[in-house]
Amino acid sequence: MEKIIIASDHAGFELKNKLFEYLKNKGFEIIDNGCYSPEPTDYPVIAKDSAKKVAQNTDLKGILICGSGVGMCICANKIKGIRAVVCSDTTTARFSRLHNNANILCLGARIVGEYLAKDICDIWLNTGFEAERHLKRINLIEN
Repeated sequence: MEKIIIASDHAGFELKNKLFEYLKNKGFEIIDNGCYSPEPTDYPVIAKDSAKKVAQNTDLKGILICGSGVGMCICANKIKGIRAVVCSDTTTARFSRLHNNANILCLGARIVGEYLAKDICDIWLNTGFEAERHLKRINLIEN
């Protein structure tokens, strides 16, 4: 069973909870890494903690949600070994996995609705990495 860590700030709290249930019902093991209420929170703290956990466990993927997805993405990408991407459409979700082997998906709760977010997650989680064509570039990013 694939493990996913999911986290949000207050702006993404409602969408995080919907995706948590959706992905759990699809058979994923979901780790809820906060926030746990709609009270204002600092997304950099949540993104950093979640990204560190993904970086330490190559079998773990992350989904981070804030208002736009951008803040979480910027913070997550500060952690060595993380390739976070903001997706607002399914094509970007697909190519972020195929070409970039993204390990954290960032979503903007104020940008994408629930149903599009579910479609993006489905495609992102079910798309593999085309390593033979793109591994050299991933290694360049990492080094």
